[in-house]
Amino acid sequence: MTSGQTSEQHPERTSERPLDPAAEPVSDSPVGWVANHVRGYLATDGRKGHRYQGWNTLLLTTRGRRSSLLRRTALIYGEHEGRYLLVASNGGSPRHPAWYLNLVAHPEVGVQVGAERFTALARTADRREKAPLWALMTEIFPLYDTYQNATERPLPLVVLERREPGGLNGLNGLGETGPAPAP
Repeated sequence: MTSGQTSEQHPERTSERPLDPAAEPVSDSPVGWVANHVRGYLATDGRKGHRYQGWNTLLLTTRGRRSSLLRRTALIYGEHEGRYLLVASNGGSPRHPAWYLNLVAHPEVGVQVGAERFTALARTADRREKAPLWALMTEIFPLYDTYQNATERPLPLVVLERREPGGLNGLNGLGETGPAPAP
């Protein structure tokens, strides 16, 4: 959109349109090894890829904050009281990862954990809540402490809270609507 144009003039570019991933393409991470990991995860319905180099991983689908297109990546996760936890480390880079900026702008996300797909609402843990969750995540992946020491920005800890089936306009972890296919 150019300045002065509204989303009514270009509805395909608005983040307010209902999420209908079955009608939208999903772009996987452009990073080579991550793209390969995502492809393997999808091709095997999580049998290959859920456990990656010793860590549990999930697929996260976000809506692009500028493009409004669906984006998918694989991330190490933790679990606490029925919620999934992610660290927006970007390997200790001074910049937040794109997936984090996307979910801050559009907190409704799709998640795939193994073969299970569901929708979730993402939020950044506040300071008080972060400390015990950070300890849990650094126990899972100790390099998060190294990454935090490598950058001046606080590494956000993201909490994914599962939504009821059919919530969030049907978005699921594969960037498709509806239940997961049978294995």
